[in-house]
Amino acid sequence: MTDNLQLPALNDSILSLSSRIATLTFNRHDVRNALTGTHLIDDIVNVAEWVNRTPEVSVLIITGEGSAFCAGGNIKEMSERDGDHKDGAFGGDVYTVQEKYRQGIQRMPLAMSRIDIPVIAAINGPAIGAGFDLTCMCDLRIGSTKALLGETFVNLGIIPGDGGAWFLQRLIGYQKAAELTLTGRMISADEAKELGILLDVVEPDQLMDKAMELARRIADKPPQALRMTKRLLKTAQKMELPEFLEHSALMQGICHNTEDHLEAVNAFVEKRSPNYQGR
Repeated sequence: MTDNLQLPALNDSILSLSSRIATLTFNRHDVRNALTGTHLIDDIVNVAEWVNRTPEVSVLIITGEGSAFCAGGNIKEMSERDGDHKDGAFGGDVYTVQEKYRQGIQRMPLAMSRIDIPVIAAINGPAIGAGFDLTCMCDLRIGSTKALLGETFVNLGIIPGDGGAWFLQRLIGYQKAAELTLTGRMISADEAKELGILLDVVEPDQLMDKAMELARRIADKPPQALRMTKRLLKTAQKMELPEFLEHSALMQGICHNTEDHLEAVNAFVEKRSPNYQGR
C-alpha cells in the first residue's frame, strides 16, 4: 500500500500520498509561497529525489496553499541586500551572488529535470517569475481561473536566473517566449491556455479534482512503462533521430520483458481490467 510509505520530512510544504499519487503543497502563504527566504527549494529538491527512489509513486502534483501558487523571488529580500542583510539570498558581490544562485534556486530546475515520473502543476493562483518558471518545469499544467502568470524578471532589472528562458521557449516557441520575457507582462489563465501553457482552466473549487482526475488516469498505467515513457519524452528533446531510435529500441526491449506488459496484453485479450505490480 502506497499510503503506508515513509514520507520525507519537509519544512515549508505538506506532502500527501494516496493511490500512487503524491501531492506537494507549498505552505508558506504568509509570503505567497515565495521560493527565496523559505525552505521551499529544499522541499522541492527533497521530494524530487524521494519520488525517483520510490517506485510506489507514479505521479506528482504540485500546488500552493492560500491565494498564490508561488510568488517566485521575495522582492523585499532584493531590496535588503546590504549591511545586515548581505547574507540574504541576493546580497554580496558578483561572485557571491552567482554562487548563491548555483547553490540555491538553480538546484530546483536541475532536480525537476531529473524527476522520473509525470509532474502536474495545479496552479491555484498567481505564479510569478520563478514561480511561473516552476510551472514550466512540470509536464502538465492545469490552472484555476484565478491563476495569473508572468515571466516578470525584466520588470525588476534582472534576468530569469533559474533557467526560465530555457524552459519557456521549449514550451511555446521562441517568438512568444521572447515577447513574454522581454515585456514582463502578466497573462491570464485563459490566455495561458491559448498559448499552450495550460492544458485546462477550471473554477478554483474544481482545480484539485481536475488535477487528481488527470493524475489517476496516468497512475493507472504500468508503473515501469510510465517512468520509462517520461524518460523517453525528455530524451527526445536532446537526441538526433538515429540515436533516439536506438535508445527507444533498447527501452522497448526492457518493456517487452516486464510482467506488467504481459498482464496488459492478457487483460486486453480477456476484456478485463489489468492488475499491475510494477514488475
